[in-house]
Amino acid sequence: MNPLTCSLRLVRTSPRLHTPSTYRNLASMASAHTIQITPENTGLWKISQDETAAKKASELLQQDLEKHHVYFNDDGFHNHISHHILSLYGTGASAEQLKKGYAENVSYQRPALKSHEKVVEELKDWETAKKRVGKEQYYPDFLAFFQSEIERLGWEKVLYEYMFKGDDRCEDMLIRMLAGFLHPLIQLMYGVEWKQPALVAMGLAQAAVHQDNLRKLLLAAENASESVSEPMPSIASLLKEVRSNEKLANSAQMKDGNKIRDGVLARAWDETIALTSRVKVKPEELDEKTAEMYHAAIYEGTLAAFHPGKQPKFDFFLMHHINVCPIFIAINSQDWIPIESKVRLLEWKIRMDLVQYAARACPPLSIDSLAHYVPKDKNLGPPNSQLPRLHALEDDGHAIKLFRAVGLGQTVCEKYNDRDWMLIKGDLWPRISHLVIDSVESGGPRWVRGAGDPSAWADMPDQTKTDADRVLDKLEQVCL
Repeated sequence: MNPLTCSLRLVRTSPRLHTPSTYRNLASMASAHTIQITPENTGLWKISQDETAAKKASELLQQDLEKHHVYFNDDGFHNHISHHILSLYGTGASAEQLKKGYAENVSYQRPALKSHEKVVEELKDWETAKKRVGKEQYYPDFLAFFQSEIERLGWEKVLYEYMFKGDDRCEDMLIRMLAGFLHPLIQLMYGVEWKQPALVAMGLAQAAVHQDNLRKLLLAAENASESVSEPMPSIASLLKEVRSNEKLANSAQMKDGNKIRDGVLARAWDETIALTSRVKVKPEELDEKTAEMYHAAIYEGTLAAFHPGKQPKFDFFLMHHINVCPIFIAINSQDWIPIESKVRLLEWKIRMDLVQYAARACPPLSIDSLAHYVPKDKNLGPPNSQLPRLHALEDDGHAIKLFRAVGLGQTVCEKYNDRDWMLIKGDLWPRISHLVIDSVESGGPRWVRGAGDPSAWADMPDQTKTDADRVLDKLEQVCL
């Protein structure tokens, strides 16, 4: 039995999860300006929650919507509060734990900026709006604009009009959705998954103020793929090709300000397009290729967490490529989104996974390192047994998002256990869940940045003798 499924059954039987029916009637109150979470609305994990936690989640999310800016500093670091609260709530955290998570991250947020009525009105014309996209100062105006559009049309129709209709405006917004290490898409994910119009507006507004630096890459790879006739290789095999291509593997350097722009694309453009153009998904393959993408992101991110002599640490950037994966499950379930749009977004995500792997200096991916990993809690029980540790962790949201995404990935992928691309099977899944919490509890920097570069590990904590016994003796030879 899938340990996640088993553990969710345990959660459902918890006495604190029985909810009165009166609160359920408030679900219809969710709007473009009001966030309303109900006890039964816990996202893709589909557990039940209690009324107190649902009310607290709604209250905190509403405060974040009204009081905080999209970035918490002037360097474009993203506000993660809504992701954090819903990931905690969607894995069974109590109202007090939600309050604690919010309190740990509210002090450094920037206050919300005021919108300008004239600008909001001008955004109705795309030619005028194009002069303001990519500019942070217009976030409150884009937020107000998309809120008004959702009030007028509904959030599904607005997403169709601004992301999936297939015109130039949609293409521009789609490209920006993948900017900022996928943060606009992650923000949108929580709106779609929880069916919260206000969070959808936040995701669209966030995309609108991001740059379109990925335009040339995404469209060039897409155009080049039209002349590729052979079937798409497995994603795992494409990752191997990235690492075996000397020019690609060495394209990103620690000195680069932006490892994709200044490294991969600047030094290995032709190689990047040649490889990413081989990503081609047929409409009839959508479900399986989505699962394969999800699996490959977890495979890549998890195995990159191992380095000889060091405590395992997930790469900060590869981690985001796992955390965003649930939106593809949510999007695929929407029958109003054209399948061509679903396929296109999936292809773009796979291409970005490959490029990001090169940007992080192609860390070695050895399944043996995971197979021989002995968790801190040697009882390799169901992943949910580790949730108390996650809920108690002082976190900015990244760790609980990663844990949740891995658990959902297992349920998505396991029905394809007979496929050759399925390299994570059996007890490897709970090992990954344990690795997530072990890695963030092990002290030192929580994440490594550039896992394939030995210098990135310099400040990571060393393994103790006991820790060294947890991995395969030959890991050092594999990684060098």
